[in-house]
Amino acid sequence: MSDILIPILIVAGVGLIAGVGLAVASALMAVPVNEKEQAVLEVLPGANCGACGYSGCSGYAAALAAGEAENGLCAPGGAKVSQEIADLLGIAAADVERKVAVVHCLGTYDNTSDKLEYQGVNSCAAAMQLYGGLASCAFGCIGLGDCASVCEYGAISTCNGVASVNRDLCVGCSKCVRTCPKGIISLEKLGTAAVFCSSRVKGGETRKVCKAGCIGCMKCTKVCGTGAITVTDFCASIDSSKCTGCGKCTEVCPAKIVKLR
Repeated sequence: MSDILIPILIVAGVGLIAGVGLAVASALMAVPVNEKEQAVLEVLPGANCGACGYSGCSGYAAALAAGEAENGLCAPGGAKVSQEIADLLGIAAADVERKVAVVHCLGTYDNTSDKLEYQGVNSCAAAMQLYGGLASCAFGCIGLGDCASVCEYGAISTCNGVASVNRDLCVGCSKCVRTCPKGIISLEKLGTAAVFCSSRVKGGETRKVCKAGCIGCMKCTKVCGTGAITVTDFCASIDSSKCTGCGKCTEVCPAKIVKLR
């Protein structure tokens, strides 16, 4: 009996000593909790998208609690979260400018075609390694939905060869912007115009591969009264901070690729 009991007691004793040691160590080495930081973290949406410019919600919460960050940088949280943070920290609430993602391409199969039949991994990043992707346009959307995969809000879908964004569901977290291997997604202020093309070749070459491509005619720049539109490398782009959403550019665009968001 003692042959069995003694080993059991030894193991139990070692376990007890180890447990007490861990308890003492955790008490002595415990990191003080910043209650303000924890409170702010609970208010943030937890998207960890990085749109605020910090590593994630915890990084932004720590900076806010330390007074090192501006309020109103959380795009997914919007004005509601900004106000809750203001109430917690005793600071001013900030207006959160609503921005939505824009896929600068209208390269559906009605307007363009694929240059090859792809049978690899169903990923834009993977297809990009093979001659720059499937589309005939070297600048166009690959359409395999890497952007849709990272969108936690169901705002992006791919249909007929191109990705599109539901502006009512988009919160402007910017995950899709960082994911797109073509770099053709951007965040734009809601209610402004955007150019749905990313081609950087002459108009004639663009039209050979896509019916809905910018030809760099500059008609949009001539009617813009705020200087929001510029044409670089044969493609127009719009500075949403200057755009008033008047819609004149959408009316004169011969390719109908300038649209209001």
